[in-house]
Amino acid sequence: MSKLLGKSETKNISKPDTKTLENKDTKKIGMSETRAKKIKHSYKVKDAENAILLKTKYGDIVIEMFPDVAPNHVARIKELVRQGFYNGLKFHRVIDGFMAQAGCPRGDGTGGSGKKLKAEFNRTPHKRGIVSMARAMNPDSADSQFFICYGDCPWLDGQYTVWGEVTSGMEFVDMLKKGHGASGMVDDPDEIIVMSVISDI
Repeated sequence: MSKLLGKSETKNISKPDTKTLENKDTKKIGMSETRAKKIKHSYKVKDAENAILLKTKYGDIVIEMFPDVAPNHVARIKELVRQGFYNGLKFHRVIDGFMAQAGCPRGDGTGGSGKKLKAEFNRTPHKRGIVSMARAMNPDSADSQFFICYGDCPWLDGQYTVWGEVTSGMEFVDMLKKGHGASGMVDDPDEIIVMSVISDI
């Protein structure tokens, strides 16, 4: 029969070797190819190179991207994801029934990566689960900020670049802390723990 160890007993248990490794070293600790394949397969995406895993404290959100309709946006998003740009950024603007917005390094909607993208407006409708780029008045001003639609938003169609869709974990998008007022700015917002291209996992 197992028993709980007392405080004095646990002090004598040696730490695992990985405990003393620095961050840069822990990244080198891999997993078997079989396990990696199982993880990728578990997300059931059509194309792992064009799919993103977005981790939140509520759960995993899978976004499948549309390189056929927004190739430049998809390429730039993947580039930023692989740089770790989105890790730790907040869902700073969340309006219940409308959308949840993230991707601003300043956390207030005024920042970006510094590279503007030419609009790739397409015919994909803004419906629940669609992921689209935020922008300023200039159509070619999208940068790193994006939003996920909570419901159908037909008035956005053809005005913003749709580049993906949540195919798993929309219930976790629903759980994101909501903002207040017309702007939907959030006090103490939820964050993106990490974003990864699924083929890289």
